[in-house]
Amino acid sequence: MSKKIVTMGEIMLRLSSPGNSRFVQSDSFDVNYGGGEANVAVSLANYGHDAYFVSKLPTHEIGQAAVNSLRKFGVHTDFIARGGDRVGIYYLESGVSMRPSKVIYDRAHSSISEAKPADFDFDAIMQGADWFHWSGITPAISDAAAELAKLACEAAKRHGVTVSCDLNFRKKLWTSQKAQSIMRPLMQYVDVCIGNEEDAELCLGFKPDADVTGGKTDAAGYKGIFEAMRREFGFKYVVSTLRESLSASHNGWKAMIYDGKEFYESKRYDILPIVDRVGGGDSFSGGLIHGLLTKQTQGEALEFAVAASALKHTIPGDVNMVSVAEVEALAGGDASGRVQR
Repeated sequence: MSKKIVTMGEIMLRLSSPGNSRFVQSDSFDVNYGGGEANVAVSLANYGHDAYFVSKLPTHEIGQAAVNSLRKFGVHTDFIARGGDRVGIYYLESGVSMRPSKVIYDRAHSSISEAKPADFDFDAIMQGADWFHWSGITPAISDAAAELAKLACEAAKRHGVTVSCDLNFRKKLWTSQKAQSIMRPLMQYVDVCIGNEEDAELCLGFKPDADVTGGKTDAAGYKGIFEAMRREFGFKYVVSTLRESLSASHNGWKAMIYDGKEFYESKRYDILPIVDRVGGGDSFSGGLIHGLLTKQTQGEALEFAVAASALKHTIPGDVNMVSVAEVEALAGGDASGRVQR
């Protein structure tokens, strides 16, 4: 059964160097549109939900192209305010093997970063909604966007909406000190907290006992921190992805979830080769929201999320273009990649 799910944030124009070429080699760029919460909305629309994306975009043609990129996947754009001067841009150079990917942001003064509370009627937006999702990228964009995130969370709580947050720390946007001053107070509105070990430390000040760069992602190192985060902020679920970055084109991928009673660790996927890892975390959040809304247990919800995200790593662009059936097939054990005739 389809649910009304609202996400809010910035959608950007992504310009990527073709294939694995470097910026300095490129005479052209591939065009995609994406951004944390927009990517989550696309996943949820693909799973059959009524997904609404809230943002602000200019009235010019590039702003319209960003709106159209959401509409073609069935995302509702009724609550996108129009106005302001620009669509944020980011440039992506896709790494391979031991060469890491690189992202260069050109997003200052984007429409959403300068949006005002009057641009949105959050009570109307949250009316009848089942779920609201935001990420730490939104309040990092600007103080104005941080205020919008707070107002949206308050409205969600007034309407009894479940709230999830992907912590998503971005060091190019703000410092850990600034992040904690904004993010910690916002956690009072959050039911489902999603992040990885770096996000939890830099956004909230919690550090797990795990050496992730060295590939030591033993779940035991996370149990104490999950319990402490749940005690301090009252989360219903604490969720962490565990990425082993063996190279830019080879990752191990799994996740953990804790509901105050049971720790559940998902199966691990060996992703090789990675086609495009941008949006991997967003595809996980989208899968988790669908799973928690439709599955019987947190374990089943987590397995759906991890499988959905593993599949995203095989798809170029920001967004995950898979169906529920395709994710279920992988979560159920079919990772052969055999041709389906």
